[in-house]
Amino acid sequence: MTESSPIFAVILAAGKGTRMKSNRAKVLHTLCGMPMVNYVIEATRPLLPEGLLVVVGHQAELVEDVLPPDATPVIQREQRGTGDAVRVALEALEGREDGVLLVVNGDGPLVSDGTLGELLARHRSAGVGATVLVAKLEDPSGLGRVVEEAGVVKIVEERDASEAERENRLVNLGLYAFELAEIRDAIGGLDAGNEQGELYLTDVLETIGRRSRAVTYQLRNPEEANLVNDRAQLARAEEILRRRILDAHMRNGVTVRDPASTHIEASVEIGRDTVILPGSFLRGETKIGSDCVIGPSSDLLDTAVGDGATVEHSVGRGAAVGKDVAVGPYSFLRPGTVLEEGAKVGAYCEVKNTRVGRGSKVPHLSYVGDTEIGEGANLGAGTITANFDGEHKSKTSIGDGAFTGVNTNLIAPVTVGADSYTGAGSVVSKDVPPGRLAVGAPARAIKESPQSLRKRAMRDQKGD
Repeated sequence: MTESSPIFAVILAAGKGTRMKSNRAKVLHTLCGMPMVNYVIEATRPLLPEGLLVVVGHQAELVEDVLPPDATPVIQREQRGTGDAVRVALEALEGREDGVLLVVNGDGPLVSDGTLGELLARHRSAGVGATVLVAKLEDPSGLGRVVEEAGVVKIVEERDASEAERENRLVNLGLYAFELAEIRDAIGGLDAGNEQGELYLTDVLETIGRRSRAVTYQLRNPEEANLVNDRAQLARAEEILRRRILDAHMRNGVTVRDPASTHIEASVEIGRDTVILPGSFLRGETKIGSDCVIGPSSDLLDTAVGDGATVEHSVGRGAAVGKDVAVGPYSFLRPGTVLEEGAKVGAYCEVKNTRVGRGSKVPHLSYVGDTEIGEGANLGAGTITANFDGEHKSKTSIGDGAFTGVNTNLIAPVTVGADSYTGAGSVVSKDVPPGRLAVGAPARAIKESPQSLRKRAMRDQKGD
């Protein structure tokens, strides 16, 4: 191959993964919020492959659903081994004879783009037909053993290995670089002469080695050798990825007080000088601004947090928290919640599908759902919006500068006008006009509100 030879990446993701003991295909299991196969796809992208093929089989449609647009699924109708999977991929590349075929197992989420680049560099410099990524492991259980001799590489799967062969700690990691023409010629000669009745891709190495040599490249970073075959290996791989994610954020200016108890998924974005306190979970498309304090023990999913905000001991689901907003402790922001700049949602509150205006406060012990709150309003402790009548959800509107007394019940649909007040324990089922005080159960507007009186007095003073 030459430096300009095109690269075609093939990711093997057709297997069931029986050792996972799962109803879900192995490559669909997530690590730090992302399906296993997607980590492998991400690792191939920096190599700029001309084609990126993912061989799917078991639960093919579900696997296809998680693939990015630049990955082309190729269906292996029957799972007859890795050799057959590559044969299917080569059929999709019909007519392409020049280039390098990079083959990567879909159950190796820890492999890095750097390692794949080094494998290709070794392949180019050696000028051979095939290059195999290998590693020497203390515990090689479950992996094929590698023997390299005089330009020929032989790999024996553990289930077919003799006792002597199992003592060998040099293992195959399921990553290969092949000259495209060589692998096309060799793949047709495979047979299923093993106990499993499968076509092993590893069997082509001897054929290619005798014709145009095959070499190995030994992995530099041992942790990348962690393939995932069962739940215990899944947990170990996720721990490594979690640490990588945390390290990357810390190097970018984020303080993580206790990395051991902090979980941040791969898709999360965090601004510099933000502090993540122990026990916090940041997941999905969560985006945190700069100079924030998150936690301790906050759990945010698909939630945006503006600069300077604090979210303490609270849960967010599809919420938008504005600049300098304070949330918590122990509050729940449900989908559709928007907290504008300087707003506050204090202790033991639940807010759903609600806009809380600039500088407004829901300080404690409230349920606020399907509500529009203006600027500078204050909801007293225990204020509840009764938004559901058993059949329909209705909206509540609370105007700028409004104030609700403790234990106010707002029976939607209802409007509390700007600068209006409700007395403690009021049950508001009719609109309160702007600037009025409403009290009672049911509440009645009886006179001008204190807020309205203050504003009128201030206007009068200016008039003097």
